[in-house]
Amino acid sequence: MNFTMSRCLECLLLLSILLCFANASDTSTKPNIIIIMIDDMGMNDVSFHGSNQILTPNIDALAYNGILLNRHYVPNLCTPSRATLLTGKYPIHTGMQHFVIITDEPWGLPKQERLMPELFRDAGYSTHLVGKWHLGFWRKDLTPTMRGFDHHFGYYNGYIDYYDHEVRLLDRNYSAGLDLRRDLEPCPEANGTYATEAFTSEAKRIIEQHDKSKPLFMVLSHLAVHTGNEDNPMQAPEEEVAKFAHIKDPKRRTYAGMISSLDKSVGQTMRALKDNGMLNNSIVLLYSDNGAPTVGIHSNAGSNYPYRGQKESPWEGGIRSAGALWSPLLQEQGYVSNQAIHAIDWLPTLAGAAGVSLPQDLQLDGINLWPSLSGNAEPKPRRFIHVLDEVFGYSSFMSDTLKYVNGSSFNGQYDHWLGELDTDENDPLSENYGEQVLTSEVHSVLSSRGLTEDRILQMRSQATQKCPPIEGEDPLEPHYRCEPLSAPCFFDLSKDPCERYNLAKLYPRQLEQLAQDVEEIRRSAIPSARVPVSDKRANPALHNGNWEWWNTTKSGSSAGTCSDKLWIILCSILGLAYLNLSQW
Repeated sequence: MNFTMSRCLECLLLLSILLCFANASDTSTKPNIIIIMIDDMGMNDVSFHGSNQILTPNIDALAYNGILLNRHYVPNLCTPSRATLLTGKYPIHTGMQHFVIITDEPWGLPKQERLMPELFRDAGYSTHLVGKWHLGFWRKDLTPTMRGFDHHFGYYNGYIDYYDHEVRLLDRNYSAGLDLRRDLEPCPEANGTYATEAFTSEAKRIIEQHDKSKPLFMVLSHLAVHTGNEDNPMQAPEEEVAKFAHIKDPKRRTYAGMISSLDKSVGQTMRALKDNGMLNNSIVLLYSDNGAPTVGIHSNAGSNYPYRGQKESPWEGGIRSAGALWSPLLQEQGYVSNQAIHAIDWLPTLAGAAGVSLPQDLQLDGINLWPSLSGNAEPKPRRFIHVLDEVFGYSSFMSDTLKYVNGSSFNGQYDHWLGELDTDENDPLSENYGEQVLTSEVHSVLSSRGLTEDRILQMRSQATQKCPPIEGEDPLEPHYRCEPLSAPCFFDLSKDPCERYNLAKLYPRQLEQLAQDVEEIRRSAIPSARVPVSDKRANPALHNGNWEWWNTTKSGSSAGTCSDKLWIILCSILGLAYLNLSQW
């Protein structure tokens, strides 16, 4: 009896060991996933879309060696865009559809949402966030390391100073506060290091020290090319700015230096993957969170031209994002994809590529496009709700190639075609553009012999948007005029990608159908989670000069003496009042 029991125990032990090895083997063979998110970069600010003013040879080499995502869509603002990436859902289904989280507002991405890092960590990944969060920090449990990331080096707010890493709210009677952390601890020792360089160094450190028995999931979420604080918004290393003497506008010239530093970062990140033997089993996704704010609030002089509008607008210039996907696991590489893809799709797509099983109750809005992208399949028609903001009162919707716009932001100030570049400000190096790409760090790392200058120029031509007039039609004719604050408009993007010919008066039945589609989607929306009030307990003076969670902080004011639950109720009441006033 004892002998039989002993043998059974030995068999069970052996089985357990074999299962452990099997699981470890399965985990270690999953691909590393690196997402490089750029902040507020315009479609016309990467040279693979045809501009010769600011060359981005490393970013371009990534696109030309992988897939250039020519119809990549995102929400039109930072907070909604990041929530969409990490949840695989439209902002209207998470409560993140209205505006961004202002530094001292007490709200964040609802806790009931399960995020991409949580799901990938459950599948055996080591998960890291480097850089920007912007999904709430007023409570500690809303911060990155409480939402699925094993490690975070970066900041909680929408922006920081590029060198001292502080946030200064000039319209508040607050002290300046440091917003840079290593996990949950403030990180003042990085003071003086340019933010792009600090985040690149951290990404390289993570890659170099990574335990290869586990796959790596890393989001490198850059500050660049968002502006810094309002008292010093445009910041770049002098040596980078000096490369762009051909650009006359000093703001645009500094912006070019910010882009150049970012492009260098992409090269260094890819080199680190190569040097540490991780590149051959990696997926790298790069894109901008939304269009550039050419003018207005936090404007950086970025260009979305020839697309209409800019960041925080319903137009293509606000929601169309420069993007690229690279991996040796792609069956087809080196092509321009015209598959319409949205930030909602990346969670299921990357999970599908990595063999990560997702819970069936997630209710994702996105779909797995990995097989289509990998095989360069014929583009599938898609429907996207780009914007549905009940507070500001505007919507943007796309059904296949038909684009519907009803209302606009900022009273229509950004409804035009902004950021057209002077043709006499080309970078002198653009005369040898193909050579710049082929001698870049990224191309050197990828060692692709199949990419030639002719192929580079061919792909670049395919990805360069031009908007010639439709033959025999004048967009200035009254029946083509679009005034979305007065009446909804729609466009056929297959013929009119720059949204110049409003078809609403010519095809009223199609307009009605599009409006009905939006109303159907509206019924699935949940209320905005935003609490649009300023909470003085966030003042860094109450937190040793740092921006950090403040839900348990007492300020000495009447608000500070309330219990946490009572404060939440008060904020909610004020928020509802704000919504009613806005709609009224």
